[in-house]
Amino acid sequence: MKYALIGCGRIAVNHMKAALNNKLEIVAVCDVLPEKMEAILEKYDLQNDTSIKRYTDYKEMIAEEKPELASIATESGIHAEIALHCIENDVNVIIEKPMAMSIEDADKIIALADERNVKVSACHQNRFNVAVQELRKAIEAGRFGKLSHGSIHVRWNRDHGYYDQASWRGTWEQDGGALMNQCIHGIDLLRWMMGDEIEEIYGATRQQFHDYLEAEDVGMAVVKFKNGAIGTIEGTTNVYPKNLEETLYVFGEKGTVKIGGTSTNNIDVWDFADETEEDAKNKDLKEATSNVYGNGHTSLFADVMDAIVNDRKPYVDAVAGRNALEVVLSIYKSQKEGKAVKLPLKDFASTDMKGEF
Repeated sequence: MKYALIGCGRIAVNHMKAALNNKLEIVAVCDVLPEKMEAILEKYDLQNDTSIKRYTDYKEMIAEEKPELASIATESGIHAEIALHCIENDVNVIIEKPMAMSIEDADKIIALADERNVKVSACHQNRFNVAVQELRKAIEAGRFGKLSHGSIHVRWNRDHGYYDQASWRGTWEQDGGALMNQCIHGIDLLRWMMGDEIEEIYGATRQQFHDYLEAEDVGMAVVKFKNGAIGTIEGTTNVYPKNLEETLYVFGEKGTVKIGGTSTNNIDVWDFADETEEDAKNKDLKEATSNVYGNGHTSLFADVMDAIVNDRKPYVDAVAGRNALEVVLSIYKSQKEGKAVKLPLKDFASTDMKGEF
């Protein structure tokens, strides 16, 4: 299957690794900075592979190479524009999170993909973590009974050096703040586990220590789910001196689970009323990861390839991407207006937050 990578920055390393692990035919890479392309190819000892073309214009690349699958790993503000161009040209896409920066663009991607029968996956790879998959099985089997509440805590550190690497980081147009960039994976997991359907969200965000950015470095929210459960969200890049944890809790009538580690990759608590011998393997389960992005990209790519071959929806589809985006934008809107926001969110963009701090 012919594959092309659009954007060769920090996260693109995981895309290239996933492409190689899945034996995709890498036909091209694209970045506005040629040195970024060379760096990522060199990392995987592909710098001398003449079959991999280099492009600085993604439209030219799509027209000339006609890949069956492309992944988009650019700055967030142009994800939607590139995705829509790919879909228009019948190229299946994996879009790094967030899939877009506005509800309008997310809805356009979903509608166009449906119209053209193009597969779109939002890159929320933590859904494939072993610990997360075990939790999902327990949710689907009804082992929790009635859900009471759940929470996600993303307690990370991002210092001046991180933002100096790319001028688009922390801007409303191209990135958003801690919630949109660092916390959206955890937000995706919380919404997915707690029942997806949300009534309203009340949120507050602040810019405490990163006054050289446009966006927030800490955000909190209370989420009312339609099934009666309550969720809380805490996300920050203010933790001293380094990343502390990304932790997901789910509490039900007959079960309690805490998934921890730096990227929801370990099971810290696994207690159920209907416990069997099978549960022993999940107690203190730890999945080794080489970085905070976990191991899920390879599984996500494999799933999308299978979805293309078998003409089905990807496991993490465009609607899943919209759902996570909707939560973040609802928190932003709540901060801006000082009141709870009813869902579904009809029309809001990260750029509506300009001048907030």
